Amino acid sequence: MNIVVLTGAGISAESGVPTFRDADGLWEGHRVEDVATPAAFDRSPDVVHRFYDERRRMVQKVEPNAAHSALSRLEQMVGDSLLVITQNIDDLHERAGSRRVLHMHGELLSALCRACDGRFAWDDDLADFPPCPGCGYSELRPDVVWFGEMPYELDTIDRALQKADLFVSIGTSGAVYPAAGFVRAASAYGASTLELNLAPSEGSHFFDETRHGPAGTLVPHWVDELLG
Repeated sequence: MNIVVLTGAGISAESGVPTFRDADGLWEGHRVEDVATPAAFDRSPDVVHRFYDERRRMVQKVEPNAAHSALSRLEQMVGDSLLVITQNIDDLHERAGSRRVLHMHGELLSALCRACDGRFAWDDDLADFPPCPGCGYSELRPDVVWFGEMPYELDTIDRALQKADLFVSIGTSGAVYPAAGFVRAASAYGASTLELNLAPSEGSHFFDETRHGPAGTLVPHWVDELLG
């Protein structure tokens, strides 16, 4: 059985990673337009770098939770039959042991060079404008997909959805596209669909089955059930 799992902010929130946007529309106290668009970076690269440098330091201090560990355990049992697509830019899936992880919105622990398009593992600050390890120009930016930019690997994701027998969404709002449309695509391709979320998402009605509660409880129970 081919399984595609989509994870969102809700799975990492239980590890202490702030969710994407607060109720007042701010992203960790900042307007999205000031820290998460190409225009913001062109206008104030130092502000954007300081914002992501802080997040990069923060995420290295938190640990994977039971939901991340359960998905790693599932991969150990089913191997390449599982693909985790995450909207999250942290590395908690990998630190829990998952290897088949696709970061559609980029990675906080990666830098992208605007001069040569190189992508480089990066766990240090960028606010001092270090040179690119590839070309030497000081044109590094966070390797994060901002508003107005195309998510990574959409063709790969579509091929995975076409082959999926089961699509599972964990900790997502169902409000951010294109990820919010994956459940309908998976259904159209013939997959069964399951939502595991703290509360009903905006797309709950598109799923064959929904279960609501903390990811750290729901995901291990679902994995136990699946491996039964």
